[in-house]
Amino acid sequence: MTELIAPELVVLDASLGSSPADVIRHLAGLVADTGRATEVDGLFADAWAREQKTATGVPGGIAIPHCRSAAVTEPSLAMARLSQKVGFGAKDGDADLVFFIAAPEGADQEHLKLLAKLARSLIKKDFTAALRAAATREDVVALVNDALGLTTTAPAHAGAAAGADGGAAGVASGVREAGGSPAVGGSAGGNQKRIVAVTACPTGIAHTYMAADSLVAAGKEKGIDVQVETQGSAGSTPLPQSVIDAADAVVFAVDVDVRDKERFAGKAYVQSPVKRGIDEPGVMLDEALAVAADPSGRRIARGTAGAASSASGAEGRESGGAKLKRVLLTGVSYMIPFVAGGGLLIALGFLLGGFDITKYADTIVVKNNLFSLPTEFGPQALGPLGAYLGAVLFKIGALSMGFLVPALAGYIGYALADRPGIAPGFVAGAVASFMGAGFLGGIVGGLLAGYTAHWLATLPAPRWLRGLMPVAIIPLIASIIASGLMFVVLGGPIAFVTKALNDWLTGMSGAAAVILGIILGLMMCFDLGGPVNKVAYAFAVAGLSAASEANPAPYHIMAAVMAAGMVPPLAMALATVLDHRNFNATEHENGKAAWLLGASFISEGAIPFAAADPLRVIPASMLGGALTGALSMAFNVSSKAPHGGIFVFFAIDNFFLWVVSIAAGVVVTALATIALKRYVGKKAPEAAEPVPVAA
Repeated sequence: MTELIAPELVVLDASLGSSPADVIRHLAGLVADTGRATEVDGLFADAWAREQKTATGVPGGIAIPHCRSAAVTEPSLAMARLSQKVGFGAKDGDADLVFFIAAPEGADQEHLKLLAKLARSLIKKDFTAALRAAATREDVVALVNDALGLTTTAPAHAGAAAGADGGAAGVASGVREAGGSPAVGGSAGGNQKRIVAVTACPTGIAHTYMAADSLVAAGKEKGIDVQVETQGSAGSTPLPQSVIDAADAVVFAVDVDVRDKERFAGKAYVQSPVKRGIDEPGVMLDEALAVAADPSGRRIARGTAGAASSASGAEGRESGGAKLKRVLLTGVSYMIPFVAGGGLLIALGFLLGGFDITKYADTIVVKNNLFSLPTEFGPQALGPLGAYLGAVLFKIGALSMGFLVPALAGYIGYALADRPGIAPGFVAGAVASFMGAGFLGGIVGGLLAGYTAHWLATLPAPRWLRGLMPVAIIPLIASIIASGLMFVVLGGPIAFVTKALNDWLTGMSGAAAVILGIILGLMMCFDLGGPVNKVAYAFAVAGLSAASEANPAPYHIMAAVMAAGMVPPLAMALATVLDHRNFNATEHENGKAAWLLGASFISEGAIPFAAADPLRVIPASMLGGALTGALSMAFNVSSKAPHGGIFVFFAIDNFFLWVVSIAAGVVVTALATIALKRYVGKKAPEAAEPVPVAA
């Protein structure tokens, strides 16, 4: 098995910049330079996206940025001991020890277990002290390998890392591993309090296991028996039901939904982000026992698997607005694959069968086949075979697009009530589509279904009925309530509003259309794939289901949104060519990749530039995006495809003017970025040469 760390991946007593992005980018560069990753920018983008979800600083002056990335070819550790501390979000101050964990998308279990073991070692003071005392990079490698059990010898200071408990990375008492069992402290005697916990983070590599060890250690100090289930990448063994039943309370330190949450039904609980399990484990244990002692304290609802979980993991603290945004974005994120795939299939159908394939598609797919090709089709079709294949692709795409509103509503219901909310949400979304309530109806129907299912799950039920609640009773009653309300009360008014909105969009021309293009362009470039960007994109793709040759406004909106989203990465690529001096070597490499990313309508290609210099790059991007959106709407460009950039040219009317719109925005953004870098708060670019590394 390839070693996870090598001397070339270690930086000792050097300054890597003043921000987490600087440090992560440099360590990602080390991983790529040693041939363990195919590119720096992709690895950095994935690691930075993970960092933005939850800061990776932990107590003790340590940071553990980490990610899974398609750019990584083999699991790797890069370590920096900084001469200039950098803030990674830990409550006790900045970090001087930074471990960058880079795992491939499909890392094998053995490597993942080692990465998890390393993360656990980093909360042990003896081990981190040995790392701070290491004289050479080779000493650091030996210390790490010794902690992971990969070597039999270690430098003189490594002895402290092993510790009296049998290894710096030894499994903490009461923490369950895949195939393992509780270690010391696995049983509680007398009146000792018992707490069970679940820890989980999005990547399942570092925070999951560090939080588990921190909770067990805090329990040991307080005389509380703590058993933890780690739902991470290195495998997970569920806690025995008998252990859960005997517990006084439950602690969820999670950033993702808890698997099989119904096992804990009826238990008092607290839930917070996984990082709080590392920073404040004792406080979380005290809170859990306080909730257990309060008869009116929170209890896990029966009949739900994870309805209470949230993407932020901050149940009990999440505001109403934050929760609404979360559930809506969940619905949109699950809806987009139906729309993106369906839209591209429709575009291919038009390419092969001509734009009048809509008149013939149903008849062709029913009456014809590959051995009996159609004789009646439009003049734009590429012959009988093209007409048949175009009809098939168009129909598949149209059926996929038909799931737009039901999928949106179904997964809004899922975000609120977990699995019991899916079926009522889909049904309510189907009702919204049937009544012409469209995208707005899907949102309302999904919220109705989700809140109804969640409410039903909180109702007490006899033991014999509990098994039927999530699979039959809740979906049945929630479907009747939500869909009934849509039919009887809400569907008509929402359909009226939707029709009025469509009529308004259809009638847009001149200045009004240009203003809409400006707004959409600003939104697409504001956060480069974030929530605001997704709202604009979702608005555009939702309109495609109502678009037609007689109502082309949604096609115009789609073209403007896609064009504006292409501007930031293309502009950054152009800026690195025009102004070599104000971009470092890594940014020039990122710029080369941004050409293709931008051309493919992947706005995230500009994230490395925005992360390094947000106050210049984002305003410049918004300026160009607004111009592009306005021009695209003014030129009446249409796009029948929801994704693909220039590669779906065949689905874009007025393609030349669309390219002109994009080019104008790209040039404006590139020049604005260069001007801001040169004259506004001017900052010298980072050195193109590697940072010196101590021997």
